[in-house]
Amino acid sequence: MELIFLGTSSALPTNKRNHSAMALKAYGEIMLFDCGEGTQRQMARLKLSPMKVNQIFITHLHGDHFLGLPGMIQSMAFRGRKDPLHIYGPEGMIKTVEHIKNLGYYSLSFPIHAYEINEGVISETEEYIIKCCLTQHSIPNLAYSVEEKRSPRFQKDKAMELGLKPGPDFGKLQRGISVEVDGKIIKPEQVLGEERRGRKIVYSGDTCPCPEMVHFAFHANVLIHESTFEASQEDKALKTGHSTSTHAAMVAKEAEVSELILSHMSTRYRDSDILQKEAKKIFDKVTVAEDFMIFEVKKDD
Repeated sequence: MELIFLGTSSALPTNKRNHSAMALKAYGEIMLFDCGEGTQRQMARLKLSPMKVNQIFITHLHGDHFLGLPGMIQSMAFRGRKDPLHIYGPEGMIKTVEHIKNLGYYSLSFPIHAYEINEGVISETEEYIIKCCLTQHSIPNLAYSVEEKRSPRFQKDKAMELGLKPGPDFGKLQRGISVEVDGKIIKPEQVLGEERRGRKIVYSGDTCPCPEMVHFAFHANVLIHESTFEASQEDKALKTGHSTSTHAAMVAKEAEVSELILSHMSTRYRDSDILQKEAKKIFDKVTVAEDFMIFEVKKDD
Protein backbone atom coordinates (compact mmCIF):
# COMPACT_ATOMS: atom_id res chain seq x y z
CA MET A 1 0.00 0.00 0.00
CA GLU A 2 1.65 3.20 -1.19
CA LEU A 3 0.65 6.86 -0.93
CA ILE A 4 2.05 8.74 -3.92
CA PHE A 5 2.02 12.54 -3.65
CA LEU A 6 1.52 14.11 -7.06
CA GLY A 7 0.79 17.68 -5.94
CA THR A 8 1.32 19.30 -2.55
CA SER A 9 0.87 23.05 -3.15
CA SER A 10 -2.14 25.16 -2.24
CA ALA A 11 -3.93 27.58 -4.60
CA LEU A 12 -0.94 28.26 -6.86
CA PRO A 13 1.65 25.81 -8.22
CA THR A 14 5.39 26.44 -7.82
CA ASN A 15 8.53 25.06 -9.46
CA LYS A 16 8.63 22.34 -6.78
CA ARG A 17 4.97 21.80 -5.94
CA ASN A 18 2.04 21.07 -8.23
CA HIS A 19 -1.66 21.48 -7.50
CA SER A 20 -3.30 18.99 -5.12
CA ALA A 21 -3.40 15.31 -6.06
CA MET A 22 -2.56 12.07 -4.29
CA ALA A 23 -2.65 8.50 -5.56
CA LEU A 24 -3.23 5.42 -3.43
CA LYS A 25 -1.68 2.34 -5.01
CA ALA A 26 -3.17 -0.78 -3.44
CA TYR A 27 -5.44 -3.75 -4.09
CA GLY A 28 -4.26 -3.96 -7.69
CA GLU A 29 -5.56 -0.49 -8.59
CA ILE A 30 -4.74 3.20 -8.36
CA MET A 31 -7.22 5.48 -6.61
CA LEU A 32 -6.84 9.22 -7.14
CA PHE A 33 -7.70 11.78 -4.47
CA ASP A 34 -8.07 15.24 -6.01
CA CYS A 35 -6.86 16.02 -9.50
CA GLY A 36 -5.32 19.46 -9.74
CA GLU A 37 -4.09 20.92 -13.02
CA GLY A 38 -1.12 18.97 -14.38
CA THR A 39 -1.83 15.75 -12.47
CA GLN A 40 -1.53 13.53 -15.53
CA ARG A 41 1.95 14.90 -16.23
CA GLN A 42 2.97 14.25 -12.64
CA MET A 43 1.74 10.68 -13.06
CA ALA A 44 3.72 10.30 -16.29
CA ARG A 45 6.91 11.32 -14.51
CA LEU A 46 6.38 8.48 -12.03
CA LYS A 47 5.24 6.05 -14.76
CA LEU A 48 1.77 5.73 -13.24
CA SER A 49 -0.83 5.00 -15.91
CA PRO A 50 -4.11 6.96 -15.73
CA MET A 51 -5.65 3.97 -17.50
CA LYS A 52 -5.39 2.07 -14.19
CA VAL A 53 -7.41 4.73 -12.36
CA ASN A 54 -11.04 3.67 -12.05
CA GLN A 55 -12.05 5.85 -9.09
CA ILE A 56 -11.36 9.56 -8.52
CA PHE A 57 -12.35 11.26 -5.27
CA ILE A 58 -12.62 15.06 -5.39
CA THR A 59 -12.67 16.86 -2.04
CA HIS A 60 -14.20 20.14 -3.24
CA LEU A 61 -14.71 22.29 -6.30
CA HIS A 62 -11.96 24.86 -5.94
CA GLY A 63 -9.95 24.77 -9.17
CA ASP A 64 -6.66 23.65 -7.65
CA HIS A 65 -8.34 20.37 -6.68
CA PHE A 66 -10.17 19.37 -9.87
CA LEU A 67 -8.97 21.27 -12.96
CA GLY A 68 -6.77 18.35 -13.99
CA LEU A 69 -9.88 16.28 -14.77
CA PRO A 70 -10.57 17.60 -18.31
CA GLY A 71 -7.08 16.79 -19.56
CA MET A 72 -7.01 13.46 -17.76
CA ILE A 73 -10.34 12.38 -19.25
CA GLN A 74 -9.47 13.49 -22.78
CA SER A 75 -6.11 11.69 -22.59
CA MET A 76 -7.88 8.51 -21.47
CA ALA A 77 -10.21 8.78 -24.46
CA PHE A 78 -7.28 9.46 -26.82
CA ARG A 79 -5.71 6.19 -25.60
CA GLY A 80 -8.92 4.30 -26.35
CA ARG A 81 -10.09 3.63 -22.83
CA LYS A 82 -13.19 1.42 -22.55
CA ASP A 83 -13.49 0.82 -18.80
CA PRO A 84 -15.88 3.07 -16.88
CA LEU A 85 -14.55 5.89 -14.70
CA HIS A 86 -16.22 6.71 -11.38
CA ILE A 87 -15.86 10.26 -10.03
CA TYR A 88 -17.05 11.15 -6.53
CA GLY A 89 -17.39 14.63 -5.07
CA PRO A 90 -19.61 17.13 -3.24
CA GLU A 91 -22.75 18.85 -4.52
CA GLY A 92 -22.06 20.22 -8.00
CA MET A 93 -19.88 17.27 -9.07
CA ILE A 94 -22.41 15.87 -11.55
CA LYS A 95 -22.88 19.20 -13.30
CA THR A 96 -19.12 19.75 -13.38
CA VAL A 97 -18.49 16.36 -14.99
CA GLU A 98 -21.18 17.03 -17.59
CA HIS A 99 -19.42 20.28 -18.52
CA ILE A 100 -16.09 18.45 -18.76
CA LYS A 101 -17.58 15.78 -21.04
CA ASN A 102 -18.71 18.53 -23.42
CA LEU A 103 -15.54 20.62 -23.26
CA GLY A 104 -13.83 20.98 -26.63
CA TYR A 105 -13.80 18.54 -29.52
CA TYR A 106 -12.92 14.92 -28.81
CA SER A 107 -14.56 11.52 -28.87
CA LEU A 108 -15.40 10.07 -25.46
CA SER A 109 -14.81 6.32 -25.67
CA PHE A 110 -15.84 5.21 -22.17
CA PRO A 111 -18.66 5.82 -19.67
CA ILE A 112 -18.17 8.29 -16.82
CA HIS A 113 -20.30 7.97 -13.70
CA ALA A 114 -20.40 11.00 -11.39
CA TYR A 115 -21.72 10.90 -7.83
CA GLU A 116 -22.59 13.63 -5.34
CA ILE A 117 -21.98 12.50 -1.77
CA ASN A 118 -21.78 14.02 1.70
CA GLU A 119 -21.16 11.34 4.36
CA GLY A 120 -20.94 7.63 5.07
CA VAL A 121 -19.90 4.67 2.93
CA ILE A 122 -19.43 5.45 -0.75
CA SER A 123 -17.53 2.42 -2.10
CA GLU A 124 -16.93 -1.08 -0.77
CA THR A 125 -15.28 -4.30 -1.94
CA GLU A 126 -14.17 -7.50 -0.22
CA GLU A 127 -10.82 -5.81 0.46
CA TYR A 128 -11.65 -2.25 1.53
CA ILE A 129 -14.29 0.29 2.40
CA ILE A 130 -14.21 3.99 1.47
CA LYS A 131 -16.07 6.61 3.49
CA CYS A 132 -16.40 10.38 3.46
CA CYS A 133 -17.49 13.18 5.78
CA LEU A 134 -18.14 16.89 5.43
CA THR A 135 -15.59 19.19 7.05
CA GLN A 136 -15.42 22.97 7.53
CA HIS A 137 -14.11 25.00 4.59
CA SER A 138 -15.28 28.09 2.69
CA ILE A 139 -17.29 25.77 0.39
CA PRO A 140 -18.45 22.16 0.93
CA ASN A 141 -15.37 19.94 1.37
CA LEU A 142 -15.19 16.19 1.81
CA ALA A 143 -12.57 14.24 3.74
CA TYR A 144 -12.07 10.63 2.61
CA SER A 145 -10.97 7.48 4.41
CA VAL A 146 -9.86 4.12 3.03
CA GLU A 147 -10.15 1.29 5.55
CA GLU A 148 -8.69 -2.13 4.83
CA LYS A 149 -10.73 -5.22 5.63
CA ARG A 150 -8.53 -7.77 7.35
CA SER A 151 -9.57 -11.31 8.21
CA PRO A 152 -8.72 -12.86 11.58
CA ARG A 153 -5.55 -14.94 11.62
CA PHE A 154 -6.11 -18.60 10.69
CA GLN A 155 -4.88 -20.89 13.49
CA LYS A 156 -3.49 -23.91 11.68
CA ASP A 157 -2.62 -25.86 14.84
CA LYS A 158 -6.19 -25.64 16.16
CA ALA A 159 -7.54 -26.75 12.80
CA MET A 160 -5.29 -29.82 12.72
CA GLU A 161 -6.22 -30.71 16.31
CA LEU A 162 -9.85 -30.83 15.12
CA GLY A 163 -8.90 -33.38 12.43
CA LEU A 164 -8.49 -31.04 9.46
CA LYS A 165 -5.70 -31.47 6.96
CA PRO A 166 -4.14 -28.68 4.83
CA GLY A 167 -6.19 -28.19 1.70
CA PRO A 168 -9.43 -26.65 0.41
CA ASP A 169 -11.11 -26.82 3.84
CA PHE A 170 -8.53 -24.42 5.24
CA GLY A 171 -9.48 -21.87 2.62
CA LYS A 172 -13.21 -22.29 3.26
CA LEU A 173 -12.80 -21.69 6.98
CA GLN A 174 -10.69 -18.59 6.34
CA ARG A 175 -13.52 -17.28 4.15
CA GLY A 176 -16.04 -17.87 6.94
CA ILE A 177 -17.53 -21.12 5.61
CA SER A 178 -18.13 -24.09 7.91
CA VAL A 179 -16.82 -27.53 6.85
CA GLU A 180 -17.62 -31.11 7.81
CA VAL A 181 -14.94 -33.56 9.01
CA ASP A 182 -15.82 -37.14 9.99
CA GLY A 183 -19.41 -36.15 10.58
CA LYS A 184 -18.48 -33.13 12.71
CA ILE A 185 -19.18 -29.55 11.67
CA ILE A 186 -16.19 -27.27 12.14
CA LYS A 187 -17.13 -23.58 12.34
CA PRO A 188 -14.81 -20.73 11.35
CA GLU A 189 -14.82 -19.22 14.86
CA GLN A 190 -13.23 -22.46 16.15
CA VAL A 191 -10.06 -21.94 14.12
CA LEU A 192 -9.86 -18.16 13.64
CA GLY A 193 -8.17 -15.75 16.04
CA GLU A 194 -9.34 -12.32 17.13
CA GLU A 195 -10.43 -9.65 14.66
CA ARG A 196 -7.49 -7.74 13.20
CA ARG A 197 -7.59 -4.06 12.40
CA GLY A 198 -6.77 -3.21 8.81
CA ARG A 199 -4.86 -0.13 7.72
CA LYS A 200 -6.76 3.17 7.65
CA ILE A 201 -5.77 6.21 5.59
CA VAL A 202 -7.53 9.58 5.90
CA TYR A 203 -7.21 12.50 3.46
CA SER A 204 -8.57 15.83 4.69
CA GLY A 205 -8.82 18.04 1.62
CA ASP A 206 -9.12 21.72 2.63
CA THR A 207 -10.50 22.33 6.10
CA CYS A 208 -10.35 24.31 9.30
CA PRO A 209 -9.53 22.22 12.37
CA CYS A 210 -12.86 20.73 13.41
CA PRO A 211 -14.34 17.95 15.57
CA GLU A 212 -15.66 16.23 12.44
CA MET A 213 -12.06 15.67 11.30
CA VAL A 214 -10.97 14.33 14.70
CA HIS A 215 -13.82 11.83 14.81
CA PHE A 216 -13.37 10.78 11.18
CA ALA A 217 -9.60 10.26 11.51
CA PHE A 218 -9.75 8.39 14.84
CA HIS A 219 -7.05 5.70 15.04
CA ALA A 220 -5.97 6.15 11.42
CA ASN A 221 -2.58 4.76 10.47
CA VAL A 222 -1.94 7.83 8.34
CA LEU A 223 -3.66 11.21 8.35
CA ILE A 224 -2.90 13.48 5.39
CA HIS A 225 -3.97 16.90 6.64
CA GLU A 226 -3.77 20.27 4.96
CA SER A 227 -1.25 22.71 6.45
CA THR A 228 -1.61 25.86 4.40
CA PHE A 229 -0.06 28.22 6.95
CA GLU A 230 2.30 28.42 9.92
CA ALA A 231 0.92 29.09 13.40
CA SER A 232 1.50 32.86 13.25
CA GLN A 233 -1.02 33.02 10.40
CA GLU A 234 -3.84 31.40 12.40
CA ASP A 235 -6.31 34.26 11.87
CA LYS A 236 -5.81 34.15 8.12
CA ALA A 237 -6.07 30.36 8.09
CA LEU A 238 -9.39 30.32 9.92
CA LYS A 239 -10.78 33.25 7.91
CA THR A 240 -10.10 31.40 4.63
CA GLY A 241 -11.19 27.98 5.85
CA HIS A 242 -7.73 26.47 6.23
CA SER A 243 -5.44 25.01 8.88
CA THR A 244 -2.01 25.80 10.25
CA SER A 245 0.66 23.18 10.95
CA THR A 246 -0.26 23.43 14.63
CA HIS A 247 -3.94 22.83 13.88
CA ALA A 248 -3.08 19.70 11.88
CA ALA A 249 -0.93 18.36 14.71
CA MET A 250 -3.70 18.97 17.25
CA VAL A 251 -6.16 17.02 15.08
CA ALA A 252 -3.64 14.17 14.75
CA LYS A 253 -3.06 14.08 18.51
CA GLU A 254 -6.74 14.14 19.44
CA ALA A 255 -7.54 11.51 16.82
CA GLU A 256 -4.71 9.28 18.12
CA VAL A 257 -3.38 8.61 14.63
CA SER A 258 -0.06 6.84 14.02
CA GLU A 259 1.44 9.17 11.40
CA LEU A 260 0.70 12.72 10.24
CA ILE A 261 1.60 13.97 6.76
CA LEU A 262 1.30 17.70 6.10
CA SER A 263 0.27 18.84 2.61
CA HIS A 264 -1.31 21.79 0.74
CA MET A 265 1.39 24.30 1.68
CA SER A 266 1.15 27.97 0.75
CA THR A 267 3.60 29.22 -1.88
CA ARG A 268 5.11 31.54 0.73
CA TYR A 269 6.98 28.55 2.22
CA ARG A 270 9.98 27.76 0.07
CA ASP A 271 11.40 25.91 3.08
CA SER A 272 8.78 23.80 4.82
CA ASP A 273 10.95 23.03 7.87
CA ILE A 274 9.10 25.62 9.93
CA LEU A 275 5.80 23.76 9.41
CA GLN A 276 7.29 20.44 10.47
CA LYS A 277 9.01 21.93 13.53
CA GLU A 278 5.79 23.58 14.69
CA ALA A 279 3.77 20.40 14.25
CA LYS A 280 6.38 18.29 16.04
CA LYS A 281 5.97 20.38 19.18
CA ILE A 282 2.50 18.82 19.50
CA PHE A 283 2.70 15.52 17.61
CA ASP A 284 5.86 13.49 17.16
CA LYS A 285 5.49 11.54 13.91
CA VAL A 286 5.20 14.29 11.30
CA THR A 287 6.26 14.24 7.66
CA VAL A 288 5.96 17.16 5.24
CA ALA A 289 4.80 15.89 1.84
CA GLU A 290 6.86 16.74 -1.23
CA ASP A 291 5.86 16.20 -4.84
CA PHE A 292 6.77 12.65 -5.97
CA MET A 293 7.15 11.44 -2.39
CA ILE A 294 6.11 7.78 -1.97
CA PHE A 295 5.02 6.75 1.51
CA GLU A 296 4.57 3.05 2.30
CA VAL A 297 1.78 2.24 4.74
CA LYS A 298 2.84 -0.86 6.63
CA LYS A 299 0.50 -3.36 8.24
CA ASP A 300 -0.22 -3.27 11.96
CA ASP A 301 0.44 -6.55 13.74
